[in-house]
Amino acid sequence: METPNEDIGKKNQDSGKTNPKSALSVNPGVADAPAISPYIRDQRKTLSRKEISVVELAEGILSGNRTHLSKAITLVESNLEVHNDKAQAVLELVMPKVGNSIRIGITGVPGVGKSTFIESFGSYLLEQNHKLAVLAIDPSSQRTKGSILGDKTRMEILSKSENAFIRPSPSSGSLGGVARKTRESMYLCEAAGFDTIIIETVGVGQSETQVHSMVDFFLLLMLAGAGDELQGIKRGIMEMADLIAINKADGANEPFAMRARVEYESALHLFPMPESKWTPRATTCSGIGGKGIDEIWKLILDYISTTKTNGYYAKNRENQTRMWFEETLREAVLEKFFMQPGKKESILESEKKLMLGQSTLLKEIKRLME
Repeated sequence: METPNEDIGKKNQDSGKTNPKSALSVNPGVADAPAISPYIRDQRKTLSRKEISVVELAEGILSGNRTHLSKAITLVESNLEVHNDKAQAVLELVMPKVGNSIRIGITGVPGVGKSTFIESFGSYLLEQNHKLAVLAIDPSSQRTKGSILGDKTRMEILSKSENAFIRPSPSSGSLGGVARKTRESMYLCEAAGFDTIIIETVGVGQSETQVHSMVDFFLLLMLAGAGDELQGIKRGIMEMADLIAINKADGANEPFAMRARVEYESALHLFPMPESKWTPRATTCSGIGGKGIDEIWKLILDYISTTKTNGYYAKNRENQTRMWFEETLREAVLEKFFMQPGKKESILESEKKLMLGQSTLLKEIKRLME
């Protein structure tokens, strides 16, 4: 049997009316709001990313579409096999339009002002009606594999230009600080109509030969009074350089830069004549003030003209393609080797034997290879 209060509460619940005399009255319920606004949900459906086909990507790149170019480079840099396959298909379609740019590698010690120099140099090229692409390689953390990718923020003028394309890429642990896919990214930029490609490296190191092996002209930026701590890396890098530019040659530092130019020029004459038959030289410049930028560009054009005339330009590109093929083949063979079933376990077993002194190095390597 229901009590009077229960009867009142039930009547109020059924009617949806409030009885101020009863503590058991139930107010009418309110429907829950949707988790996502119907408008936003419909908008998401409308703006959902459409899968771009290989042909659409290739056509977009050839027409100069920067969004398609960025998407293609992202596919190139991806470690997913499905993305790599798609990237290769795009490259195959655009390859006939590749190879019509001047490829410039720029390296130098950390703090030499590479980004500032490229900003000034690139602005000068834009004034000369060139289209410039900058592939800036950022160092990746050995711990997290992450990268800051801050070069684009340091090149504010170029970032805003319609005729400039800046793509920071992580080195991803690649030897010499050069991303493994940099060459393919360079090809895509050439297909998109950029007539000048700059590859900025992480810094000076023993393996900067990777940059040298994919560009036409190699520019080394140096500082005046860098000190003896750099002597260990100077010789190898200087032998590869087609031009040495002493940067920050302004203000009170200008006399020191001029003196350094003379010293480097004298040192360059001690090296044997390179195969290109181009005599490397030294000059001064200022990334901030723009001093000497026009002279550097004239020297680059002079180098291109000289090497095209004597046949080295075409021969060098052929050699670079051959080196690229051999390097990629080695990487593929290594990857295939380590992906074999049970190979990781065999390697760990060999390591354990070596550490316990139960076997020899060559014996274990031979066993793994077999």
